[in-house]
Amino acid sequence: MRKVALIVFISCTILLTSLVAFQYPLIPIAQEGIDMAVTKVVIPAAGYGTRFLPITKSIPKEMLPLLNKPALQEVIEESLASGINHFCLIMNENKPEVKDYFTANPALQSMLRKAGKEHYIKKLEELIAQSTFTYIKQPEMLGLGHAIQMARPFIKNEMFGVLLPDMVVFGDEPCMKPLVEAAQEHQASIIAVMEVPIEEISSYGSIKVGKKLTDNLMEIIDVVEKPNPQDAPSNLAILGRYVFTPAIFDAIEATVPQAKGEIQLTDGIALLARQGHKVLAYKVSGKIFDLGRPHGWLAANIFLGLQSAEYGGDIRKLVQKLL
Repeated sequence: MRKVALIVFISCTILLTSLVAFQYPLIPIAQEGIDMAVTKVVIPAAGYGTRFLPITKSIPKEMLPLLNKPALQEVIEESLASGINHFCLIMNENKPEVKDYFTANPALQSMLRKAGKEHYIKKLEELIAQSTFTYIKQPEMLGLGHAIQMARPFIKNEMFGVLLPDMVVFGDEPCMKPLVEAAQEHQASIIAVMEVPIEEISSYGSIKVGKKLTDNLMEIIDVVEKPNPQDAPSNLAILGRYVFTPAIFDAIEATVPQAKGEIQLTDGIALLARQGHKVLAYKVSGKIFDLGRPHGWLAANIFLGLQSAEYGGDIRKLVQKLL
């Protein structure tokens, strides 16, 4: 009797999930002519950084330093090391510093060259030379899904990356590289995830895991945005690295805005998964820091300082003295 009841329960659950998914327009699974070479990444950077006020009143949060370079440069370097060199930044109109930073400055270059100090910006100049930047203004912040949707004319019919500059990952290989490789191999959208204590899952999107393909790669059945710990499908949290097929744009367009008018990217991902699109999760390893929170930004700077060949010894002595 219990076995029959369990079968009925599972069948009803599957039926309800299907009904929810098909309340929305069907997103075609077979999409023609997709360019699988991932050379573009969308970087949402329109937020005001209110957790860091008052400094972010005049300095964009993305430009706060990790040692002697801004956080945004760190994630762009990660993308370049993963074979991606075209960057679409979704910004508000109050961040001219970002565009200025990633534009060559001949006067500064000349001055440093004459002073024999051109090595100070050599890596930045190389980054600028390797990269193409596109800037799109987001007139109002209506959620991460809305920001991604604004890049649709830029992406066209290509597989592409999305990278949130709030998260940085330091590991043996660039965080985006295995995502790009898995997306191309499986012709699927890939979401980077990390394990977090279950009591912290309400700060992230949480995934429901299906079939496990490798130790780090698994199918996604569903995604829940910022669930209560007791309702979370797992302790695997979305960490801000994605590779998508263009189907994500149709999925975002089909989702219903939430109460504040925000369009959530997780709703679009969940819709793809529920309608049978191949959506996979890749579990990332390494040192992960959430720069969207002051303590996470400070922790990243301490970590990088201790790892630095130039500053590490002095910082280690200072920390020991302070403790």
